[in-house]
Amino acid sequence: MFSNVAISLYKFDFHSKMEQTMEVIAIQKTALEGMKNELKALLELTENTTQKYLPIFKEEQWLDNQEVCLMMNITKRTLQTYKDKGLLPYSRLNRKNYYKRSDVHALLEAGQPYNTAENGFIHE
Repeated sequence: MFSNVAISLYKFDFHSKMEQTMEVIAIQKTALEGMKNELKALLELTENTTQKYLPIFKEEQWLDNQEVCLMMNITKRTLQTYKDKGLLPYSRLNRKNYYKRSDVHALLEAGQPYNTAENGFIHE
């Protein structure tokens, strides 16, 4: 990421009466400015990406795992099985799963999917 930045590091150890070590790292001003510019570009990219996908999340109400389990009166394991079998689509954001409320309602209206033998579900 900082391939065009030359960094010079110097270590100084200062000892206090409590025998704690403080480390000071010196960096060239041009290197610091380069890092700041790279971080600003990364922040801008993140903000642009967020703005790009924001309308998708505003159109539909999204639920997390706990909300879906409560709404459907199922366990987390059953929810995982629904996901594994492709019965309930989901989106993953920041290592967290989200489900469209409309998809959850559609699954509820269809009935409990584990009551049928062809999809391999057995009642809990």
